[in-house]
Amino acid sequence: MVRPNDSETNFPFPILIGDIGGTNARFALLVDAFAEPKQFPIVQTADFKNIDDALQQCILDTTSVQPRSAILALAGPIEGDEVPLTNCPWVVRPRDMIANLGFDDVLLVNDFEAQALAIASLSEGDREKIGPGTERHAASRTVLGPGTGLGVAGLVYARHSWIPVPGEGGHVDVGPRSERDHQIWPFLEPIEGRISAEQLLCGRGIMNIYRAVSAADGVDAPLETPADVTSRALAQEDRAAIETVALFSTYLGRVAGDMAMIFMAKGGVFLAGGISQKILPALRGPEFRAAFEDKAPHSALLKTIPTYVVTHPVAALAGLAAFARMPDRFGVATEGRHWKR
Repeated sequence: MVRPNDSETNFPFPILIGDIGGTNARFALLVDAFAEPKQFPIVQTADFKNIDDALQQCILDTTSVQPRSAILALAGPIEGDEVPLTNCPWVVRPRDMIANLGFDDVLLVNDFEAQALAIASLSEGDREKIGPGTERHAASRTVLGPGTGLGVAGLVYARHSWIPVPGEGGHVDVGPRSERDHQIWPFLEPIEGRISAEQLLCGRGIMNIYRAVSAADGVDAPLETPADVTSRALAQEDRAAIETVALFSTYLGRVAGDMAMIFMAKGGVFLAGGISQKILPALRGPEFRAAFEDKAPHSALLKTIPTYVVTHPVAALAGLAAFARMPDRFGVATEGRHWKR
């Protein structure tokens, strides 16, 4: 009988860990608690009709060491026995994975829970500090990840455990503050009357800002992809692109500062995801940190909170590996998300 289980948090090795997004799925195998994760080639989700086929062909058929457990981070809410991904047609069915693929345990977590687990133990070499502030090691932290969407999670320390706090913070309201914002905002398309952070702080958000900047200035917007905009901006080759990335950095700073206050994140605010790494040169500039600290009447508090860009290439997998090795170190909720044979 296969049933959800919330009473046991130790998983039998070998453990397959996975970070599954809308476009790419990344997997690694943890043979035991002391081994380094063995990474597999990145899986393109569009190449397989379902996750079971991808796991069979790309993982199970390629290794003599067969995993007994799977801990998978998914981009989407986890409810029930069938979990659809937000931006790809895969539906994760843990009962079928146990019945058909030989797993004894399957645990599903939110993708930004995995990012939060990662920031509990990143080394100095896996992050770059932006601006001032001093990290308090047992204090709360928060992580933001502009990518396909905008992920947000918190991390709090209580009863000798790091507890990830997932949520939908990427969908908070944002509004215009500066004169330039007021010129641009009429050209942003609201969703049911509001502009959310995710409409600005993700790949399509870069394009939304770029087109609004161009429309406000009455000029054409010939660039077609976020990569076009960011590369032209970093090369200082296109005025609208340069302003777009500067505004993106400003808006990211504002939202990061909001999250710092919500979580009282004296342990630091961490920027994860591919976009943060790609625009790191821009984030080193004045706009991000100035907007982060511009939180009267609490600007003095924000000045003391450090901010970082996560540079680890597979931070989510690192977070899952840390949890798999020592689950008792983390307060990960498993009720309704852990299936056993």
